[in-house]
Amino acid sequence: MESAVNFRLLIIGDEILSGRRQDKHLAKVIELLAGRGLRLSAASLIGDDRSRLVSTLRQSFASGDIVFSFGGIGATPDDHTRQSAALAAEKPLILHPDAEREIRIRFGAETTEHRLEMGRYPLGSEIIPNPYNRIPGFSYAEHHFLPGFPEIKRPMMEWVLDHKYRHLHHAHAWAEESIAVIEAHESKIVDIMERLESVHGVTVFSLPHLGSRALRAHIELGAKGAPEAVASAMAEMRAELSKRGQAWSEVVDLHPN
Repeated sequence: MESAVNFRLLIIGDEILSGRRQDKHLAKVIELLAGRGLRLSAASLIGDDRSRLVSTLRQSFASGDIVFSFGGIGATPDDHTRQSAALAAEKPLILHPDAEREIRIRFGAETTEHRLEMGRYPLGSEIIPNPYNRIPGFSYAEHHFLPGFPEIKRPMMEWVLDHKYRHLHHAHAWAEESIAVIEAHESKIVDIMERLESVHGVTVFSLPHLGSRALRAHIELGAKGAPEAVASAMAEMRAELSKRGQAWSEVVDLHPN
């Protein structure tokens, strides 16, 4: 059973595309969602190009998806996310009163107009609290804009998930199971995959592995979907492979050398 909503991830920053920094968002986002019974539907990387950001966000706002965006919400010349979101939404950028309060608490007498720029969001936005340094992120149209620093974004994303989407936590039962089909060829098991999808209504996947010290070359063959359907599909998969004399193992090495 698929989730009624899609969660997507948008990672923004030239530094990721150029290789100056490695992405540390994707794996953590998957982990935070999975801990709440949720799944990521798609992820995109995009540079700090305002016209491309505007186009991407305009389409994204119209999708109805829940989107987490990381990066580019600061106030330096290479930060374009806040401005791009406003242009895509066709809303003015305004200084959010709650963001202004947080920024003034953070900097006190050292608050400047430049620092207050970090609190300017598209009209109609809400702030996302930042327990790390009080500089908020913001939410607009089911899109949640957070800083690009992994250690800062985690508690902010958790706050969004637990305050705005708690009703979605574990709302759809989901299971994923796989086995290792030893020294198999995908062409020899496609018919099994097609049958299992047709009969049980699950998604069947195959991931070839070159092998490791623990397990020789194999295909990780599995199913994902509603738990009862996955259990039935996997039982039939094991039985059919054994009937054909195809070796398989319950132990799957996910990190072959």
